Amino acid sequence: MYISSLKLWNFRKYGSPDFDLNLPNLTVPFNKGMNILIGENDSGKSAIIDAIKIVLKTHAYEWIKVEESDFFSNGDQISPILRIELEFSGITNVEAANFTEWCGIQNEVMDVGGREEIFRRPKLYLIYQVHYKDGRVIPADIKAGMDGVGNALTAEAKEYLKCTYLKALRDADNELAAKKNSRLSQILKEHKEFKLKQENGLHEFEELFEGTSEQIRGKFKDEEQGYHTNIKKVVDDFIGYFISDSSESVFDFGPTKITNILEKMSLGIIGAKNLGLGTMNRLFMAAELLHLRKADWNGLKLCMVEELEAHLHPQAQLKIINRLKKEVGIQYILTSHSSNITSQADLKEIIICKNNDVFPLGEGNTKLERKDYKYLERFLDVTKSNLFFSKGNIIVEGWSEEILLPTLAAKLGMDLARKEISVINVASTAYLHFAKIFLRADARKMNVPIAIITDLDNRPNEFGRFMSFFREDKTFKNKLCNINVLKRELKSTDIKLNIAIQWTLEWCLYRSCLSDIFKEAVLQVHSKTEEFQKDNGAFKASFEGKFIKKLSKKSGTSPIDKVAVMNVFAELLFKDNTITADQMTEDRYLSYLVNAIKYVHDYEN
Repeated sequence: MYISSLKLWNFRKYGSPDFDLNLPNLTVPFNKGMNILIGENDSGKSAIIDAIKIVLKTHAYEWIKVEESDFFSNGDQISPILRIELEFSGITNVEAANFTEWCGIQNEVMDVGGREEIFRRPKLYLIYQVHYKDGRVIPADIKAGMDGVGNALTAEAKEYLKCTYLKALRDADNELAAKKNSRLSQILKEHKEFKLKQENGLHEFEELFEGTSEQIRGKFKDEEQGYHTNIKKVVDDFIGYFISDSSESVFDFGPTKITNILEKMSLGIIGAKNLGLGTMNRLFMAAELLHLRKADWNGLKLCMVEELEAHLHPQAQLKIINRLKKEVGIQYILTSHSSNITSQADLKEIIICKNNDVFPLGEGNTKLERKDYKYLERFLDVTKSNLFFSKGNIIVEGWSEEILLPTLAAKLGMDLARKEISVINVASTAYLHFAKIFLRADARKMNVPIAIITDLDNRPNEFGRFMSFFREDKTFKNKLCNINVLKRELKSTDIKLNIAIQWTLEWCLYRSCLSDIFKEAVLQVHSKTEEFQKDNGAFKASFEGKFIKKLSKKSGTSPIDKVAVMNVFAELLFKDNTITADQMTEDRYLSYLVNAIKYVHDYEN
């Protein structure tokens, strides 16, 4: 069984002045396996986790209840009612036996050998509705039922619904240390290995511990031992005065019941001392996964982790998320700010929290087609995963644009980093695969501006003329046609296509008001090319013809080193004080770059 849906009414930031049972303020669909909630700070990720935790409670000993601050507040007015609903799917008959009084039957669509089939399966809905009245929270029962009202769950039934939860600032060292009610002792105590009894009614650890404890007691009783003479006898002398002459001390390990024994255990790494936070964190997760792996457990197997990446370096993050994905039969609901983790996730596993709403990225939720998902699974690396966390994205085709845009934006008086805008280099013309992530199948807007920058790819002749090639270049004509179709498709979206006025980025820079700076960069990189040399301080007339040949990669000519040129050009542009922002803004050859930057930078919802 797993949580297939969460609905919230007036819980924290997810609320409205009016309570309508037919209109939840938030609905979150979950996958059977991995679910990763991502989003900027205060986007509602923790609220989703906490809502589930409030209803289900956790296996750890912690006090969880609804507080006044959990009710939606609109200014000074606090909502008088909050409601949380959880839907469970995939319930087996064995699991359903724990909820006989509360389960119903519904049709459930399941994938069988690549095709969808309908099965009649048990369904369970949990309802938790709490009222706020006269300045206090009115206690309420957790109910279950399919009628929207439900009947109260018993304490036994609730035990089968508890979840495993790892908070963001987890104190793994404390949780794994030997102490009363330690989390480690709780996990081990519930394992079948510590429930086995011998013929004498004792667990083998209890028998071993009792034997050792008896030996220790014997050492203190033996009058020939220093433990008796120097310790026990001295203590007994004081006890005789403090209590009574008949009172006698005993030194041992205390109760030898399995619970007490397990509370004396800790978890560490052989040969390692003074473990750091990252290693302790991984030990803690391993212990919790031991708990979820119990073969004799027929209740919910749900693990919720806030900020999985806490205290972990990037490679450790990658190892852990990839290992967790191999677990079968466990549902994970994670929150993360890490592009390392999202780069390893399937898109269907990602849920973006934004604008007091959630946006699942699985098939059917976006405008991506199945082939797009397959493409992105291969090419959505750590760098490109930044687009999930940005307030705006500029998608470019190569390294040259990625190098240039931050400097160009700064020269225009715009700070991309401050606005939390990412430049995403897809290293190909497959920009639409990435842009469509933000196009919703239900036409809802995510309010994430996307500017796509692309070349026109029409080549000039050796004299720098373009028009004569329009009729002859079928590849260019097809691209131009596709671009015009795409522009119409994107017209009412937050995705804007920005196309070079001619050919490539390098050509546009060469023809722009930044031409002299660009030529200087080309000269510094290709200093041995005769045509790029200066004559009496001025560039030669032969510069353009040679530049066109090298940019066209004509046979017999080494190509322009675009990345090296752009590195030098960006540095020269940064230092230049002669070209103004107005000049660049009004330049027709730079307009597609300037418009892309301004659109994302100045975007308003």
